[in-house]
Amino acid sequence: MEILLKSLIILCLLGTSASYAQVSQTERSSMSVPQVGNKAPDFDLPASSGGHIALKDLKGKNVVLYFYPKDDTPGCTVEACGLRDSYLNIEKLNTVILGVSPDSVDSHGKFIKKFNLPFTLLADVDKKVCMAYGVWVEKSMYGKKYMGVARTTFIIDGAGTIAKVFEKVKPEGHEQEIIEALKSL
Repeated sequence: MEILLKSLIILCLLGTSASYAQVSQTERSSMSVPQVGNKAPDFDLPASSGGHIALKDLKGKNVVLYFYPKDDTPGCTVEACGLRDSYLNIEKLNTVILGVSPDSVDSHGKFIKKFNLPFTLLADVDKKVCMAYGVWVEKSMYGKKYMGVARTTFIIDGAGTIAKVFEKVKPEGHEQEIIEALKSL
């Protein structure tokens, strides 16, 4: 807990643009993914639908909070379109779908329009919510290291508790995993 507090203080002092990359690996590891049974970290983010959406305003509903790297990229499009195609079945389970990425509200709007997405996307441009959920991580591609979003989905129950965590999500067919998890709540 002390390391987490120290990390948060460092982030505040450095500013969010310096962010996660300048925090030591030990401190970063303390910013882990919340586990089943934990209270979900609250958030209040700009929404593609206008205004802001906060977790506290969704009490009584299940929330599928899915983190994805970037709008209109192949894997993210497959995942979003799968959720789009299953939207009504998910909604019938007293559930709201919210996608989160570091992209802007404008970028989200274009993504939604291009693929006719019926759910809201949240803009976490300063990556604070990604860090709170432990999904802003060091990645590697072709030997080059960079920071990015680990594709992860959280199901949060109506009381604000983490009910299910899907890490290292495979975009294709993920919507079916979500529906099965929701049915078991």
